[in-house]
Amino acid sequence: MNQPPHDVSILLRELSSGNESVKEQLFQQLQSELRQMASALMRRERADHTLQATALVNEACMRLLDSDAIGNATDRRYFFASANRAMRQILIDHARKRNAVKRGGDYERGSLDIVLDNFETSNGCAFEDLNASLDALEKESPRQREVVELRFFSGLSIPETAEVLGVSEGTVERDWRLARAKLYQLLKD
Repeated sequence: MNQPPHDVSILLRELSSGNESVKEQLFQQLQSELRQMASALMRRERADHTLQATALVNEACMRLLDSDAIGNATDRRYFFASANRAMRQILIDHARKRNAVKRGGDYERGSLDIVLDNFETSNGCAFEDLNASLDALEKESPRQREVVELRFFSGLSIPETAEVLGVSEGTVERDWRLARAKLYQLLKD
């Protein structure tokens, strides 16, 4: 049985107050939450895809545990933002590496190639272009960027996004509409 979502905040507070014994429990909760996000994201993919998000989730967990992100996290919102950024950065690094190697060397496809190919095919844009657009959106409205990450990459519903961000559902709906319009324009340009 999964822990309630608020347990992440409790575990993060315990860890920040020096209780290192909760790190394993937090890691398990992190993997569970990220798998749920990946499952939500996968529901939007075609039925016959071969995408395995487990490698992405495991790599994101390792990066988060190796960095100060978990130790500095104060609540669930920070936790989700860190997890989303870690997964996005893994995909960006892989896309850059793949594109550099494709232009000049031997290249073996891996599971992240499938993730990127599925993403780029189904969304009609290069992942690196989307990342640049999200960076531009963040400069204008950090909360709108967070809404996009939570809704699109994490697969959270509007009520779940509102809970994580601590804002009303109406605010999330407005931010979601505005962010999509801005990203569309940025990607079109």
